[in-house]
This record gives sequence, C-alpha cells and structure tokens, in this order.
Amino acid sequence: MASLLFNPSNYDPTYLDEESRKQMQALVKFFENKGKATLKSEYHAAEWYTDFVDFIAREGIFAGVATPAAVGDLLDGSPQTRWDTARINELNEILGFYSLDHWYAWQVSVLGLGPVWTSDNDDAKKLVGELLADGALFGFGLSEQTHGADIYSTDMILESDGKGGWYATGPKYYIGNGNVAGRLSVFGKFADDDPERPGEYVFFLVDTQHAAYSLQKNVVHGSMYVSAFRLDKYPVASEDILHTGKAAWDAALATINVGKVNLGWASIGISEHAFYEAVAHANNRILYGKAVTEFPHVRRMLADAYARLIAMKLYAVRSADYFRSASPDDRRYLLFNPITKMKVSMEGERVIDLLWDVIAARGFEKDTYFEQAVSHIRALPKLEGTVHVNLALALKFLPQYLTAAIGQGEQYAPVPARNEAADDDYLFAQGSASGLSKIPFHDPRPAFARFATLPNVATFIEQMHALGDLVATNPPSKEQSADLDFLLDIGQLFTQVVYAQLVCESAALAIDGEPGGKRESSVSDCSDLTPAHIDRIFAVFVKDFSQYALSLSSQPAATEAQRDKALALIKHPVVDAESEATFVAEVLSYDGAYSMAP
Repeated sequence: MASLLFNPSNYDPTYLDEESRKQMQALVKFFENKGKATLKSEYHAAEWYTDFVDFIAREGIFAGVATPAAVGDLLDGSPQTRWDTARINELNEILGFYSLDHWYAWQVSVLGLGPVWTSDNDDAKKLVGELLADGALFGFGLSEQTHGADIYSTDMILESDGKGGWYATGPKYYIGNGNVAGRLSVFGKFADDDPERPGEYVFFLVDTQHAAYSLQKNVVHGSMYVSAFRLDKYPVASEDILHTGKAAWDAALATINVGKVNLGWASIGISEHAFYEAVAHANNRILYGKAVTEFPHVRRMLADAYARLIAMKLYAVRSADYFRSASPDDRRYLLFNPITKMKVSMEGERVIDLLWDVIAARGFEKDTYFEQAVSHIRALPKLEGTVHVNLALALKFLPQYLTAAIGQGEQYAPVPARNEAADDDYLFAQGSASGLSKIPFHDPRPAFARFATLPNVATFIEQMHALGDLVATNPPSKEQSADLDFLLDIGQLFTQVVYAQLVCESAALAIDGEPGGKRESSVSDCSDLTPAHIDRIFAVFVKDFSQYALSLSSQPAATEAQRDKALALIKHPVVDAESEATFVAEVLSYDGAYSMAP
C-alpha cells in the first residue's frame, strides 16, 4: 500500500523536534483515547469541549505553535516557541481529521492573535503571550451581523472618554471562542468627532470577562462556540490599541492571509478520515453477489476521489513553501494562498461528494465519522472569504502570471521544500495589502515540462496554451470585466492552471528531490509518489478544465469568438484500463489501514 495519506496508526513525525513530536503524538492519542463513540456523542449534543481546552493548555500545544519567536523572547521562550508553518499545517491536518469543531478553537485563535503579533504594541504582545502560555484561547472580532466581514463597514464605535481613552460600543457576530477567549482582537472605528483620529479604523483588545462585555449567544448548533456579543461603553485604554488607520486595515488582511490557509489543511484532514471509512465500507459490502468496489462506476469515483485528495496535499504543501519564503521582494504567496483556501476546500467537497455517492445511505448514519464530515466540509469554502471572493482576488494576478508564462516574468531563485524548524516572521510584517496586480511571477512552464511525457499532463499543457490564446486574442471587454459571473468562469480556468503548476512542482520535489532535498513530513508524506499518480491526477484536471471551458462558452455575455475559443479548450483525458486497475488496487489497499478507536 502506498503511504500518501495521514494514518494515526503509524504516525511518528520524526522530522519535528522532540518536543513538537511528543505534542503531536499526544494530540492523536487524545482523540483516539476519547474514541469515536464519545466524540460523536459530544458532536450530536453540541457539547463544549472543556477537556480538549484543558488538554491543549496542559500540553502547551497552542502556546508553542502559535507564539512567534520574537514574542517567545519577551517571555523567555523555549526554542519550540516559533511560528513554523510546516508544523502548523501538521496540526491543522490532525485536528481536521478528527473534528472540525475542535479545529475551530485553533483557527479562530490564530485569527485573534494575528492583529496582536502584527502590532508594535510590545506590552500587548507580552500580555497575550502570557495568556497563551497559560492555555487561553483567542478570537477575532471583525464580522457583524449586518455587515458580514465587510471591512469598510462597522458599527463598533470608539468614543473619547475625555481622559485620553475611549469607550467602545457596538455588536459583533460570528466571533469564535467568544465564550472563553482570554482576549479578543476587535475591529472598529473611532467616532467621527474623535479629536485625534476622526473616523479612523482601529483594532483593540477586549477582555471577555469585563462587565461591559455581553455574551449573547452561540449562533450555531455545535460544539464550537460562534458567538454574538456586544460591548456597551467598554473602556479602552491606549495600551489596548493594536492598530489605527490604514495599519488596522492592513492588519485585518494580513491576519486573514495567515489564517485562511488553515481551511485547506482542515479540508484535507476531513477528506482523509472520510476516505478510510468509505473505502472500508464499500470494499466489504456485497450487492448482487459482488463487492461494491467491483462496479465500474464505483471504481472510477473512488479513483477520482483519491486523485483529488493527493492533489490537495501536493498543492497545499507546495503553497506553504512560498508562504514561508515570502519577503517584500517575493509576494507570490498572495496568489497561492487564496487558492489554497478556495480550491483545496472546494476539492474537499468534491472528494466527499464522490465518496458519498459510493457509500450512499451509510453516509447518514450517526455512528460514522462521515456523517459529520459531510456537514463540516461544506463550511470551509464559505469561511475566510467565499469561493467567489477568492476567485475574484486571484484574477488580479492573471496579467502578470500570463506575462511570466511567455518567459517575461521574474527570475526568482528556486524555492526549496521548507520543512525546517524556522520562525516565519515575515507573516507578521507583510506591510501594505496594495499592489497585488503588480506582483511578478516566475515562468510556470518548466514545472509542467518535468512531466510533459505523461499523456494527461501533455493534454493539460495544450489546454493551458489554448487558454492563453483566448485571453490574449479575445480578452474580456470593459463590460465583461464588470460582469463577475463571466469573470468567475475565467477565474476557475486560471486557478486550475496555477493549481496544476504547484502540484507539478510539489511532485518534482517528492520524486526528484530538487531543489533542497526531498520533503520530510509525516502528515504530508509524499515519498511514495510516482509519475503514475501525477498522470491520474491530471486526468481529473483535464476533465475539470473542460467543464469550466464549457461553462464559459455558455455565458450569455460571451462573444461568438470567445465561445469558439472556449470550446477549443475541451479535451479528453487518457485513462487506459491497465493503469486504472493498478490505481484502483492502490485505493482498495487502504481498506482496513485505519479505523478510529471505538
């Protein structure tokens, strides 16, 4: 059996430092000791997970993983105190694998910490670092019921108290951990008549135990706590202020950049656990005298699900390399990150849908992990910016990417596999969120050339060239550029190319080991990857690309020339019987490889 998926039965992250290794293994043991029956009982009862919060505090897991080295220095931290994206991805995948409810406490803590770690307020950093070391959770007070996550609009207003401080009044909605957070990073505006900062944006710290903080309710039914709260004349001192003006705006976007990639990794974890359950069920269920997995349509759906799942991991782990290597002179991550969030989480939905079509009614049964997976996987494409928001964001990078694709891009040094125990300090010094359309890219063609002898990669390269021809010869008009529905189809085609590029780069690192050596990671292990896996993944990509092209050709706003060019993108994948039989045999080898403790 190939070992391309996370398996708690043999999990041993030897590439991590010893303390981190013990913590991750302890996390797996926590869930396995709890067992599926108890975990599902708590899920159905929407029971808050005090035992998990206590465990995380006792083991110091969030404290070590979520504290940047510079803040650790303020606290006399250990070498394990660092913001290490590779280690964080490991944590995300494990938490997603067992329970998105539990993962949510981590995710919203990351968002709550972002405005603190990006600030110049060392006293706030020290305070929050100490609370984190004591096991506190955190939250991000941005969204409001009437405005959603619209940064332009907020009803949280800070009025001067006439003594150098302020009183904050207003509501917030969809705020995770609002029931227990040690501090919330809350976004608002100074009153228009403020003597120093009239109408400016502001991020400030809020203590959830203060009398002026009113917790109203959990807005969802679940073990996670997604709160609505209100402040009424909450006293805000100058030491509580994290950011003002444009810096507050930039901090909001930088924080979302840091946190949104976690959703892709949670999707991977959910999909992996559901995959084990689905394969085991289908391969041991007899219908009409045959195992379900003997039916051709079932074999195809399981193979497609497995190919998509491997691709999710390959893309996400490669995107993280760019995230960790980012600098003021290399901001390519600002394209790759939203695709991690948007595309990987969308692919998670498709994996679950394929598996669900295989196991059918079993997916509704309350004693399965799958039953919660089908609910949780739907949430991730809709958080930290919807799919449409992230597609629109990705389109800002299209002109520069196309420039690179004809050999006129930036000559960057190769980005290696970034597995080392390093502090990713640039993530909290990203600076202005402007200038996205001017970020240069490297030539994507060599990534595809490495696997161009594979039939489906060769076909995808033809599709990619045809897309370049469409955009170059029949670009969107001014009117079409204002039609988001039209642009989103182009966005799907564009992001599919970028997604495929990083899959190829990731595969080359796994198979060839260049540059920077082969990737070492127990959760995101790619050591058993072969070119046959890549060809089967690209069979899915060719089909997806054709579907997006057909959708573009059907757009009412498309011109006849654009429709003709779009139809030229439609190609057929190559899947020969012998290769498919080998691939399906690998899929079925996961039967019995893992089952969660009862």
